[in-house]
Amino acid sequence: MKKKTALGLILGAAAAVTLPVFLAAPGRAGKAQKAPFLGWNFAHRGLHRADKSVPENSLEAFRLAEEAGYGVELDVQLSQDGQVVVFHDDTLDRVCSVHGRVDAFPYEQLRQMSLCGTEQHIPLFSQVLEVFGGRGPLLVELKTGPRNRELCEKTLALLEGYRGEVCIESFDPRIVAWFRRHAPQLLRGQLAAPMEEYTKDGRGKAQAFLLSRCLLNCLARPQFIAYKIGPRPLIVRLSERLGALKFGWTSHGQENEAGRDAVIFEFYRPRLRFK
Repeated sequence: MKKKTALGLILGAAAAVTLPVFLAAPGRAGKAQKAPFLGWNFAHRGLHRADKSVPENSLEAFRLAEEAGYGVELDVQLSQDGQVVVFHDDTLDRVCSVHGRVDAFPYEQLRQMSLCGTEQHIPLFSQVLEVFGGRGPLLVELKTGPRNRELCEKTLALLEGYRGEVCIESFDPRIVAWFRRHAPQLLRGQLAAPMEEYTKDGRGKAQAFLLSRCLLNCLARPQFIAYKIGPRPLIVRLSERLGALKFGWTSHGQENEAGRDAVIFEFYRPRLRFK
């Protein structure tokens, strides 16, 4: 009886150690796959300005970033009629002063909406790719929504005709997992943040705990973790020790390059690369 109890304790302890490792373990990227992105500073939503004279995710912000030579981070989602548009928020209120979700409007209407009161408008992803023309690495965040599969398929189709360096990321592990299955050649990353970032968006505590600790890495095996700059949970740091590249967002100072493999920045002008 004592032997069975001891064995049970040993097995339980082993499971307690191995289960988190299994859940959080990343995928591995080869040297050629990760080299184009190491040490880059990525302009967050383009090289936009704090006074909004150049708005985020605008063609002008991307043109300025391309001219300066930076890598760029941007966000894609679907319009009502299935166009892949570049826009961050789920709703149009903050940036366009229009009430409603992005995916409730066809692109013909979206393209007429002003970004932050300027003459800039919501661009198509294809237009942004034309601005860069293969110059400088792109970090594409896919926003989660009710049509994830359609967004993944259409984004990948656009990227297949693009000759520049691109990696993808998402807060939704299901999207990252889709790219693991359908485009393993693309470097893929899991976006994550502390638990309170998820609970304030209405997620339950259990889901927020799993996402903030990257415990759904078992679905997607991301090759990098893009974590909000600040303290990271122990299990996230374990994933990094197991090989996940360390991306950080959103930086407001060059000191955030230390200990990271890539940085997403805004409102200052860092060097192009730090590695």
